[in-house]
Amino acid sequence: MNAGTDAVTAALGTATPGTGPGASPGPLLPRLNEPAIPFRVRTTHGERSLADYRGRWLLLFSHPADFTPVCTSEFITLAKLHDQFQALGCDLLGLSVDSLFAHLAWVRSIREQFGIEIPFPIAEDLSMAVASAYGMIHPGDTGTAAVRATFLIDPAGILRLLTYYPTPIGRNAQEMLRALAALQQVDASGPSTPDDWRPGEDGLLPPPLTVAEADARVHDGAPAWYYQSRPVRP
Repeated sequence: MNAGTDAVTAALGTATPGTGPGASPGPLLPRLNEPAIPFRVRTTHGERSLADYRGRWLLLFSHPADFTPVCTSEFITLAKLHDQFQALGCDLLGLSVDSLFAHLAWVRSIREQFGIEIPFPIAEDLSMAVASAYGMIHPGDTGTAAVRATFLIDPAGILRLLTYYPTPIGRNAQEMLRALAALQQVDASGPSTPDDWRPGEDGLLPPPLTVAEADARVHDGAPAWYYQSRPVRP
């Protein structure tokens, strides 16, 4: 086993699928608001582990394969937005089951063909240990290509957002950035964020829990007793 396999195995234990009462259904997938699964991997920027990102946000994302058109488009866009993620205290880490050498060749090709430097590391996962632990390769799939999975992990190492996209559909990098900003805003000020919220816009108060609170909302001019916006502190 390589370093990545060792780290993930230690975190997950040795549970294997089985049948009957008490049998394990197999490795557990990541769940929101729980600690992210530790890993240690080789990347285009040297070895990285989840612990290296403690104190900062991390956008961990998988892609099906190097040298593919949709993945290339995603990496180019994320490279262009890298400074904006950094401004929000967030690092990026890509991952696929391709080898480190394939990653290096792909990064060089993107630089030569598109004039774009990929400023963040890309991890190899030849053993598929990280991809399997994080649900990047779904059970029952006949191939080894990772789906387009995205995980936002907060500075305390807690998984705060996860998405899975099918292989043919490219993700919206601006939405990743928006979701990061929304999570940080909620953590800082409390109110939830409405549909398509953008930094600087109002948030939403939680629904009232008593008749008196509901009546007060209406008296305050809320459009509905269960729906009231509030300016969000910058």
